[in-house]
Amino acid sequence: MAKKIAVSDTTLSDNKCDICYESKCCRYVTQNIDKPTSMRDFDLLLWQISHKNVHIFKDSEGWYLLFLSECLHLLDDGRCGIYEKRPLICRDHSNDYCEFDVSIEEGSDLYFGSYEALDKYCRKRYKGWDKRFKKKSWQQNA
Repeated sequence: MAKKIAVSDTTLSDNKCDICYESKCCRYVTQNIDKPTSMRDFDLLLWQISHKNVHIFKDSEGWYLLFLSECLHLLDDGRCGIYEKRPLICRDHSNDYCEFDVSIEEGSDLYFGSYEALDKYCRKRYKGWDKRFKKKSWQQNA
């Protein structure tokens, strides 16, 4: 990774990575998940988001689990400590349109950063949300 430059010197570089002091793309992992379509699916998402640093979002490409977890190889200055040996996914990452432009939260169609936010959404989506605990409800909405 190139040496970080001062924000006032942004015209010196077309590479956003040079001015992204927070190394935004190195502070999370996303995992594409199947589109939730039933109460049971959303209940599973509630379990997942009940864990620390797990968020959920939907964008134009699909549904994702978002794990807020910093890369182990990130140096104090925001550069990659294994740049020459970094994984292919890091090498293939494009910053044409990335978190430097807009955060995942702002760029998502739906974003759930907490159990409460997802539960509120589920209550609007399903009138009988609390009835999901009954076995019959699971079978009807699976």
